[in-house]
Amino acid sequence: MRDAASPSPDLTAHRSPAPRGLGALRPVLLGAAVAALLIWPVPGFAALLAGLVGAALLGSPSWSARGSQTLLKVCVVALGAGLDLGVVLRAGADGFSTAALTLGVALAVGALLAKVLRVDRETAILVTLGTAICGGSAIAAAAPVLRARPGSIGVAIGIVFLLNAVALIVFPALGAAFGLSAESYGLWCALAIHDTSSVVGAAASGGPEALEIATVTKLARALWILPVCAVLSIAIARREPGTKGGRLPRVPLFIVLFVGAAALVSLVPALAPAGQVVAGAGRHGLTVALFAIGLSITPAALRSMNWRQLALGLGLWIVLGAVALALVA
Repeated sequence: MRDAASPSPDLTAHRSPAPRGLGALRPVLLGAAVAALLIWPVPGFAALLAGLVGAALLGSPSWSARGSQTLLKVCVVALGAGLDLGVVLRAGADGFSTAALTLGVALAVGALLAKVLRVDRETAILVTLGTAICGGSAIAAAAPVLRARPGSIGVAIGIVFLLNAVALIVFPALGAAFGLSAESYGLWCALAIHDTSSVVGAAASGGPEALEIATVTKLARALWILPVCAVLSIAIARREPGTKGGRLPRVPLFIVLFVGAAALVSLVPALAPAGQVVAGAGRHGLTVALFAIGLSITPAALRSMNWRQLALGLGLWIVLGAVALALVA
């Protein structure tokens, strides 16, 4: 890993080529793996580990990062078709105070750790927002507001992806060890795991109720991107007189479509059976999305992060996870 004095690299530039002799076989092998995951769904962490193994043996395809995020959003929208709109709205309202509290804790701890570890300002803000709100989506939304360098964006996304992978393995085991109910476990996943992909992947191990609670709570939490980025833009304008903060983000389209799918099925009860079929397809698709995320995580990208940045992300995540667990247990 690099020293803290080195500039942040662009992790999005790291793409592992297929080992010599396997280039022609890679599409066939990856296609077979995807087909197998659709026919025989496996736990989320197993799909992610399979992707990591595939990246190590076959290289990381150029489409894996973008493709996994696109598929994830489609699957989340599909999950909305299996939910009642009233449940979605109640989850957002009930979780407001908890989300505000954990967000405040994350911002305060992130600022403190960044100062102690001497992590550059851009990377620290992006990692903190990615941990506090919704992983890669928050990073992507805040980056233009900060006018962040590609290297800082890449490092922040790399750290979030790495910790997401850890969450898929650790959270189901800890949820069982702590004896959390389905409701408590789903809430904990939504509050303490970065990206929506890993939230739903980890929550699925707790059953349908945990998955439903985790999904709606996490998507409601994602809406905090808007006020946080607005405040960030104002702060930048005041810090740098004569300049304006970057453009404010829009509400992510997949969140709008998720709510729209839930509303359509709720308002037209005859669509409920079809909605359950669509939601089932979404749950199957999440397995493939997690596999694609594993494919996008390369050893070269992980080696590019320095220990200070990793310590910031890990320390912040542990504190946030502990606070969230105390709130829901």
